[in-house]
Amino acid sequence: MRAKVILKPGKEKSIQRRHPWIFSGAVYGLSREISDGEMVEVVDSKNSHLGTGYFSDKGSIVVRLLTFGTETFSENFWKEKLQSAWELRLKLLNLEVTNAFRVIHGEGDGIPGLIIDYYDKNWVLQAHSSGIFYQIEHIAKAIQDNFPDFCETIYCKSSGTLPNTGTDYFLFGSKEETVAKENNILFAVNWVEGQKTGFFLDQRENRKLLGEFSKGKKVLNTFCYTGGFSIYAMSAGAELVTSVDISQKAVDLAAKNMDLNFPNANHKAIADDVFNFMKENHQIYDVIVLDPPAFAKSIKSKHTATQAYKRLNIAGLKALAPKGILFTFSCSQVIDDVLFYNTVAAAAIETGRNIRVLHKLTQGPDHPTNIYHPEGHYLKGLVLYVE
Repeated sequence: MRAKVILKPGKEKSIQRRHPWIFSGAVYGLSREISDGEMVEVVDSKNSHLGTGYFSDKGSIVVRLLTFGTETFSENFWKEKLQSAWELRLKLLNLEVTNAFRVIHGEGDGIPGLIIDYYDKNWVLQAHSSGIFYQIEHIAKAIQDNFPDFCETIYCKSSGTLPNTGTDYFLFGSKEETVAKENNILFAVNWVEGQKTGFFLDQRENRKLLGEFSKGKKVLNTFCYTGGFSIYAMSAGAELVTSVDISQKAVDLAAKNMDLNFPNANHKAIADDVFNFMKENHQIYDVIVLDPPAFAKSIKSKHTATQAYKRLNIAGLKALAPKGILFTFSCSQVIDDVLFYNTVAAAAIETGRNIRVLHKLTQGPDHPTNIYHPEGHYLKGLVLYVE
C-alpha cells in the first residue's frame, strides 16, 4: 500500500486545477515515513484521493504528480505517455528532414522531472527528480518496446541534474554521437561529451526565422555553442557569419558543423568571453543573436541577472548597423516575459535608437507547455528592428 501525503484544508484546489506540483507548505502530514523518490498517494484533509506522484525530501516541491483524480498509475503508464508524445511529434515534424527533437518535455508531456531528446534513433534521458531516476530502466524498456525500429541507443545523462546518481551510462546500445538533421541542416551531436543532451533543440523555429533576415548580411552569433544560428544564417546566404563562445570546445564544434554543411563558408569562429568581445570588437553587424545561458538560476540572482541582460543588450544594440535586426533571448525561468521585455526596453532607452518589435519568440512546439503548468514556459525572445 502506498504512503499518503495529506494536505491541509483548502490546499487541494491547485491539484483539482491539475497543477502537478505540491509544495511543502500545503502538506499537513504523512501517513508514515516516506523515502525520497517513493511513489505516494495524495489525499485531501478528508482523505479523498487526489492523485499519485513521486515524493521528494529535497527542495520545496514535495510531490510531483503523474496522475490526477480517478486516473491510476499502472505498468503501462510509461508506454502510453511515450506513445502519446511520439504521435504529437509526428504531427509537428517531418522525420525525413528533421530527426532531432524533444520527445518528452517534463510537465508539458505529463511526466514531471523527465526530459527525453531524440537524435536519429538515439534517445537521451535526463531525470530531474529521484522518483524518475529510480524508474529510468522501466522508461528505457518502454522505449525499446514502443519504438524498436527507431531505437539504436538509449543513454541516461542525469549526473548533472541530480546529486548522488553516479556517472552517466548506457541503458541500451553504445553509440556516443551521430550526425542529426534539423530542417535538412546537419549537426554533429555527442550526448556523452556535449552540454545538456548534446544539442539545444528548443531554438529550431527561431533559427529558421533568423534565416529570413540573413541573406547578404553580416551576422554575429553570440554564445554560439554548436553554431545553430550561424549555420542557418549561412544557409540563407549570409555574407559573413561570426560565432563567439567562451568555450574553445564549443567554437570548434560550431566550426565543425559549419564545415559539415558549407565547407567554404565565410565563417569566423572565435573563443572569447562575449562581453569582452562586444567591448573590444569594432565590427558593425546587420544581424546579431544574443542567446546567453541562464543568467538567473534562482530568485536570489534575479536582480543581478537583469543587469547582465541589460548590459548585453546595450552592447548588442550598439553593434548593430542602421536597419539592423537583433534576436535576443532569455532562458532563465525566473525572468518572466514582462521582466525580460522591460529589461530589453531599458537597454533600448540607453541607446536612444528607434526600435520596433517584430516578433515575440518562445521554445519550439516539441517543448510544449502544459496549460495547467505555466512554469513550463521558459524561453523568451524578441526580434527587434533597429533604425
